[in-house]
Amino acid sequence: MANKDAKFVFGVDLDGVCANFIEGLRPIAAEWLGVAVDTLPTEVTYGFPEWHLERIAKDDPNEPAYEKLHRFAITQKQLFERLEPIAGAAVALRRLSFVHDVRVRIITHRLFIPHFHQTAIVQTVQWLEKHGIPYYDLCFMESKGAVGANLYIDDTPKNIEALSEKHNVIIFSNSTNRDIQGRRANNWNEVEQIVLERQQEWKAQGGEGARSSGT
Repeated sequence: MANKDAKFVFGVDLDGVCANFIEGLRPIAAEWLGVAVDTLPTEVTYGFPEWHLERIAKDDPNEPAYEKLHRFAITQKQLFERLEPIAGAAVALRRLSFVHDVRVRIITHRLFIPHFHQTAIVQTVQWLEKHGIPYYDLCFMESKGAVGANLYIDDTPKNIEALSEKHNVIIFSNSTNRDIQGRRANNWNEVEQIVLERQQEWKAQGGEGARSSGT
């Protein structure tokens, strides 16, 4: 029998899915490198090799050039607070949460560089509140499938591939993941439609599978 109290859980990535990470980091990278922002392409692959960050900081095993830039962007430029939301993300998540009773579970790997976790967490929470993005759970972890959700959305190739092995995942399309096969959404209208379709399928199956604790 269906658990009437169970909710469909939607596991949502932040950077590249809800927050426009590439456009937010680009002017900071230009400042870091001392170049004009229009010399840094917006069509990039994972890790931004097209920006040639090694021009200012040689890669080393302890902290590669991208990590040095990332540290500067978060601690000195408050990147996670300043990012612009991707068009339609906030209102779609509000509709899913408040109208369709979807449990939004934010899952992000923003703590991958040590020693400034508090700063990253505070900026993340402030950004979510500022833009009115609803969430019931906020998880900072690399292994996103471990937290449990009925459906995930991500844009990072390695996360998509890992999740796809055991879970349903929406690929949020951008230049970093064009070669990855799977169910895609090009905008948040498409995301919302897929989530509602999956929720209906889940309900028809009795609401079984991964769901949040305490429901």
